[in-house]
Parts: sequence; structure tokens; C-alpha cells
Amino acid sequence: MKIILHWVLISLAVFATTFIVSGISVDPIWVSLIVGACLTLFNMIIKPIINILTLPINIITLGLFSLVINGILFWYLGTLISGFNVTTFTAAFVGALLVSIINWVLKKVFHFDF
Repeated sequence: MKIILHWVLISLAVFATTFIVSGISVDPIWVSLIVGACLTLFNMIIKPIINILTLPINIITLGLFSLVINGILFWYLGTLISGFNVTTFTAAFVGALLVSIINWVLKKVFHFDF
């Protein structure tokens, strides 16, 4: 149940980000559900492995390199999923940052503990 709630929250955050950042667009609305599912699976499976592999860089940059990794993933999903377009890396970086912030705020508002 927590995975489904996490998926829905990330999908809502992706959909809201398209209104805030001009370089990100979702053509049909349901594509944000696919992007949310991909981001949820990435956060559960691949992100812990990448965090361990990039630990020295994260220590040197005080964790800011994680934002770059999130931006790269967001940009990659824009090339992989049709209907989800990310024009530049700057838009991907800002979009990933906004999705993280919106997801964090929604978790705090609805008292979800993942």
C-alpha cells in the first residue's frame, strides 16, 4: 500500500512540475503515472546502489552530487518515455529538484512515512 501511495505522490509531483518548469511537458495526463512509476522503481531499486557507488563524490560535495544524479535520471526519462519531454538539462535539474520538494511536502502534509 505504501508503494502505491508513493507512486501516486510522485506522479502528482511530476504533473505539478509541468506547470512550473517551462522545459518539461507531459502530453497525455496518464504519462505522469508512468513517469511516477519509473521514478518510484528507481528510488527503490537502483538509487541505493548508485548512492554507494558515488559515495566519495557525495562526501566531497556534501551531498549535492545527488541532485545532479536526480537531474540526469529525470532527463533520461524524458528521452525514454514518449509523451514526457524534457528539453534541457537545466529543466531536468530544476524539475527533479521540484519533484523532490513537492514529494517531501506532500509526505509531511499527509503524514506518510515511507
